[in-house]
Amino acid sequence: MITSKVAKNLNLSNKVNNQASHIFVFLEIFAREGGIQSYVKDVFRSYLGLSQAYKAEVFLLRDRPDCSNPFESQNLKFHYFQNQSPQIGRLKMAAALLKCLLQNRPQRVFCGHINLAVLIQTLCQPLGIPYTVLTYGKEVWEPLKNQERRALSLASEIWTISRYSRDRTCAANGLDPNIIQMIPCAIDGDKFTPGSKQPELVEKYALKDAKVLMTVARLWSGDIYKGVDVTIRALPQITQVFPEVRYLVIGRGDDQPRLAQLAIDLGVSDRVVFAGFVPIEQLIEHYRLADAYIMPSQEGFGIVYLEAMACQVPVLSGDDDGSADPLQDGKLGWRVPHRSPDAVAAACIEILQGDDQRCDGQWLREQAIAFFGMHAFQKRLQEQLLSRVKS
Repeated sequence: MITSKVAKNLNLSNKVNNQASHIFVFLEIFAREGGIQSYVKDVFRSYLGLSQAYKAEVFLLRDRPDCSNPFESQNLKFHYFQNQSPQIGRLKMAAALLKCLLQNRPQRVFCGHINLAVLIQTLCQPLGIPYTVLTYGKEVWEPLKNQERRALSLASEIWTISRYSRDRTCAANGLDPNIIQMIPCAIDGDKFTPGSKQPELVEKYALKDAKVLMTVARLWSGDIYKGVDVTIRALPQITQVFPEVRYLVIGRGDDQPRLAQLAIDLGVSDRVVFAGFVPIEQLIEHYRLADAYIMPSQEGFGIVYLEAMACQVPVLSGDDDGSADPLQDGKLGWRVPHRSPDAVAAACIEILQGDDQRCDGQWLREQAIAFFGMHAFQKRLQEQLLSRVKS
């Protein structure tokens, strides 16, 4: 918690009237699940753990008021604008947001997606209200439209989740790296915990006495960068050393038939288990089935690596993406060329042999939580909020 002395320095005289010092604007948080949504929920969770001096209004373009929202409170007030007509919903949100800006004159507005940046810049700049744009990954890795690039360049700050995302965003859009602040993803160590393999799941997926490799990913044809196909191609080499290996793939999408056919063509279809969609509340028990988490991908960050490590599962990632941060440049896991089945196979064999410190589950969990636990995340968030006040 922030001390009362610091709270006084926030210059939040509008708290007497219970008005907001911050405004958050997002596309959607509760209508779907995903990495961005998980990240934003961590922001809300941490925000509520700060001083009671912090109060915010939250505007959600595509969410409905009947959604399940555990964050509604005196310190976070939510407004919903889901509409059958996207244009009408956007206009209603813009009008409500402008009214809120005029009435509250908040310290800062947090723009939760590049697709909202032009709107936020248009409303905030004439009023002299600073705004921060939150970025995550591939949505800002390529050259943006001129208006979006301008909205980014005029932001008081840009937040991003990894060094890789920062560097790609700046290179693609000519941005000054000095205005980008690092607020990486977080892992809830109280939620993601180690445990024994659940017998019911072992039986369900026919994993008895197996060495289990696992991936959690969308199986969409547009997301082949997740590397599920590369891991399947690595299986013939892995089975030569570990004939009892099984590859558990959690996720669904239109690319699954191609992946299943690939396993058949390579003669490893009996080694690959497509589990389909697994709800988040059941995901922890599935992580505990794994002897290694394998995702040679290209991620903006890769929260799944932290989830696996918190469950004491060794991890493998690609070597040219944001996973360098959760894996601490290879200190906490294996990083390999993401489209190389040979490299994936060699690393998987090393992991399953278990002789490397990165296979020490207890050490791995401790390191992951020390760098990326909720306490560390809340501290970074607080520092960023205070840095704006002091400047």
